[in-house]
Amino acid sequence: VIPLELLLIVVNPLYNHVSHRVDQRVESPQRDIVFLLDGSDNTQSDFPAIRSFVEQMVETLTVDENRDRISVVQYSGDPQTHFNLNTYMAKQDVLGAIQRLNHKGGISLNTGVALDYVRKNAFAESSGSRHQQGVPQILILLSDGRSQDDVASAAAALKQEKIVPVCVGTSNANILELQMIAHDPSYAFSITQFDDIERMNDQLVSLLKRVPRQQPRQKSQTPAGQNEPIQRDIVFLLDSSDKMQKTFNVVLGFVGRIMETLSVDKNKDRVSVVQYSREPSVDFLLNTYNTKQDVADSLRRLRHKGGEPLNTGAALQYVKDNVLTASSGSRHQQGVPQILILLIGGRSSDDVRNAAENLNEMGVTTFVVGIDHADTLEIQSIAQKSDRAFHAADINNLSDIEQLIISTMKEIKNPAIKPPSHGKVLMVSSYTGRAT
Repeated sequence: VIPLELLLIVVNPLYNHVSHRVDQRVESPQRDIVFLLDGSDNTQSDFPAIRSFVEQMVETLTVDENRDRISVVQYSGDPQTHFNLNTYMAKQDVLGAIQRLNHKGGISLNTGVALDYVRKNAFAESSGSRHQQGVPQILILLSDGRSQDDVASAAAALKQEKIVPVCVGTSNANILELQMIAHDPSYAFSITQFDDIERMNDQLVSLLKRVPRQQPRQKSQTPAGQNEPIQRDIVFLLDSSDKMQKTFNVVLGFVGRIMETLSVDKNKDRVSVVQYSREPSVDFLLNTYNTKQDVADSLRRLRHKGGEPLNTGAALQYVKDNVLTASSGSRHQQGVPQILILLIGGRSSDDVRNAAENLNEMGVTTFVVGIDHADTLEIQSIAQKSDRAFHAADINNLSDIEQLIISTMKEIKNPAIKPPSHGKVLMVSSYTGRAT
């Protein structure tokens, strides 16, 4: 069992200084906090401890219409709102409502459905959310088991809307799943059982108070007709190993649908496709085609390459060294965003960490879509950020992931050009405290 005092940072060895940056910013005097409680049959005997924990957390907050607002949602197979952010504006009223909570019950545990529900309902303005004013939106998830539905898309959607999930799970929960849902892996905590949760109260309160205000969304002031053209260099890296033969057409459909949303042109979006298994094979480079129709025609002609083993690390390094280069059409030196979309169906036979670090140092934004037997730990390590790592529960239904990637790509700004890194990255394991 992971000690409570240690933050979990091991899923993404390069999660870098995300939480440290949060710590250094001014804390907000206002928070919108939603508690999402596992109310399945597994938590029936633990529910008094869960309820007591929520009470103690609320006791430490300043509940008021203009300060902290609280909501509680319980879920199992489906979610149930007990009260919204704008239901109670006095601490005693909130505490009284918590004390009256009854255990919901239910055989199944659909955390993905519950996450979508709170995003669309509990964090809605009509329910009392103040996200438009920049008030921090915080979700506290308490879970006693592994979800029976997909959580990746729902978790990514939460983060797209600047909601900060904090996860606490017992030994029955899947820690990798909780780390995927959490704001970053350091916001996921593991306890033996819910009777131990009171020991975490101070730690969680401290964490909540360090979440800074969000920048309110502002409408663009750019006069009509004066928008600069969107420019992106986008490389699709496709797992083409033997085990992907049956699903390769689905993968190509995924690529094609994303490509249809782009403005393919020499001076706008440029697209490249690379397949790989044992070694990479370029289908076309960033400067091969300058029209959407030519790219679409090339995609229709693509054939599955096949091969074993799967060397993802070598393929990532190949893309950096050979595809995201000026001679292959990359405009990295002009500050055009460099985007890599990796679709992978299994665990790599080689090490991916150094290549992933190299791409990150170059300023490349990497999205990873894992399907079939992809390794969750590995895809998060490659993506560098948990909200860019997805694991598709159903290969035939990738539409939610497509929309999240498309939406995120629209927000990517031209990065400062990063010089090559020649230093080593110091990695610290939260389990041992030793540098590696």
